[in-house]
Amino acid sequence: MADTSYDIIIIGAGMAGASLGAELAAHRNILLIEREEQPGYHSTGRSAALFSEIYGSKAVRALSRASKAFFENPPEGFAEAPLLNPRGTMFVATPLQAEALDGLKAQPDVAAHTRWISAKEAVSYCPVLKEDALIGALYEDGSADIDVHGLHQGYLKDIRRKGGDIQTGTTVSEIKKQSGNWRVTTGAGCYSAPVVVNAAGAWADEIGTLAGARSIGLKPKRRTAILVAPPPEHNPANWPMVMDIGEEFYFKPDAGHLLVSPCDETETSACDAQAEELDVAIAADRLMTATSINVRRIEHRWAGLRSFVADRTPVAGFDKDAEGFFWLAGQGGYGIQTAPALARFAAGLILTGEPDPALKVFGVIENALKPDRLWANV
Repeated sequence: MADTSYDIIIIGAGMAGASLGAELAAHRNILLIEREEQPGYHSTGRSAALFSEIYGSKAVRALSRASKAFFENPPEGFAEAPLLNPRGTMFVATPLQAEALDGLKAQPDVAAHTRWISAKEAVSYCPVLKEDALIGALYEDGSADIDVHGLHQGYLKDIRRKGGDIQTGTTVSEIKKQSGNWRVTTGAGCYSAPVVVNAAGAWADEIGTLAGARSIGLKPKRRTAILVAPPPEHNPANWPMVMDIGEEFYFKPDAGHLLVSPCDETETSACDAQAEELDVAIAADRLMTATSINVRRIEHRWAGLRSFVADRTPVAGFDKDAEGFFWLAGQGGYGIQTAPALARFAAGLILTGEPDPALKVFGVIENALKPDRLWANV
């Protein structure tokens, strides 16, 4: 049987693959391949979903700023409800973390989007915090919860509306270059295209190996989250997200509960991550140490994968040694909030050889994202 031909094949239908597919589908004939029956099962569907212009590396913050307009004003018909719901973020610090707090607020783009508040003010925003344990906090008023499901489904619907194909529940077993095209063999059949995009999340290095590409050094890391009930005398609906300045924990309101994470980054293999009892216990303990909350019961627990390369910055660009093989990986915990801009960036490179020039205004720099940077000193 002859291969089914496309202009571009994207491997991975999580947020990275879906957002790029939506950018490309109006211009090229695309196929999106997903190993799971449900796109976004491993990471996209398990995100804490915060939009923040000051979270992550310099390159990540630039991508977040460049994504804001899309979140605030998505295309007509893209989503049935707003993609953002305002929620402040409070970066709290103890006296031992004063240096880290000063270092963060000294960065110009952070200073432009935050204000310093005292420990007393921090407690006024989140009354369960222990005031005597804090020296103060940085408060970001412009952050927001992201409707991850609405965003992801909007991209998938957009692909279909523009004529793109989505194949779920099939695993890629072989990727070979033949007569100028990439031949991708899956359990559902064989497909060919001159361009293959590797948006396989935690499995991206495995997909790269199948294509004969050099490893980008991707490290999947497990992160745990739990849901606990707030004290009965408090309604947390309007509390900000509270983030420890050293990223030892965070908590935020979630449908009447508190979503809590110990910000663990346990290196693991690419897998269906599950929460481990020790990490669940650490999450509860750190919440109780920072607040007056006494955790008596864990309502729900889960884990997801966050995949990083060495500099903790996403990888987006063609592999110089594997013509037509494009990396879109290593988004870490920032893949949701950066998806609109990163997809535009990647689509520009694929369609024209140049990223969208409008992204430079926000500080998005090609050299900071291209895969070549990872091999410069190898």
